[in-house]
Amino acid sequence: MFGFGFDKRTMYIIMAILIASIIINLGIGNIFGMLLTLPGVILALSFHEFAHAYAATKLGDPTPRNQGRLTLDPLKHIDPAGIFLLIFAHIGWGKPVQINPNNFSKVSKAKGETIVALAGPLMNFFLAFILTIIFYLIMNFLPNLALINGNVLSIIITLLLDAIIVNVGLGVFNLIPIPPLDGSKVFLQFLPYKAQLWINDKLPAISIIFLVLCLTGLLSYITTPVISIIMNGLDFLVGAIFSIFI
Repeated sequence: MFGFGFDKRTMYIIMAILIASIIINLGIGNIFGMLLTLPGVILALSFHEFAHAYAATKLGDPTPRNQGRLTLDPLKHIDPAGIFLLIFAHIGWGKPVQINPNNFSKVSKAKGETIVALAGPLMNFFLAFILTIIFYLIMNFLPNLALINGNVLSIIITLLLDAIIVNVGLGVFNLIPIPPLDGSKVFLQFLPYKAQLWINDKLPAISIIFLVLCLTGLLSYITTPVISIIMNGLDFLVGAIFSIFI
């Protein structure tokens, strides 16, 4: 995911406001529940950013490899402010993967940027699919094992469901065609050059407006139905696969 580009002072102000809001509106139990999403968030962000780096490297750009981004090590991909916001405000980002499209040797610059941009969200959807399969395996087999403690099983299921939701949500969120999200890298390719310049020039203002839409929940009126459709689709697909073998 490509970062929002806010300076640290602005980000600290945003985080302070969110912390105050969380303390006022949430109880300890709800905060603990949010923290249970942390493993899923780390997993989603790490695979998302790795996918960007992997796609760029495969297309001939050595920049991600040279900067140590061709790895699943979370420490290479996690941005503290981004992960905090993703857990508590349901929007966030990892450290932007830097690429040099001029190094693409296998495709054109525009096509390469599109492929790299789509790699992140597609990786999240694929990961959500794999996690859904694991969820079905647990639900069909672990409950039958007497040695599995009920509380442990409940935590495992919660962690899995949270990870699935985070991955689907991150994928959908990043496909929104608004800078600086991945979807904009695809959308901009279809705009006239002057329109691209205008959007890039207005990027700081666009980012602030977009962040306001996210924090006020207005954007959720669009993303939530899409996330629900994809979640239901994954459930149906994996359920159909299991019905064949079980």
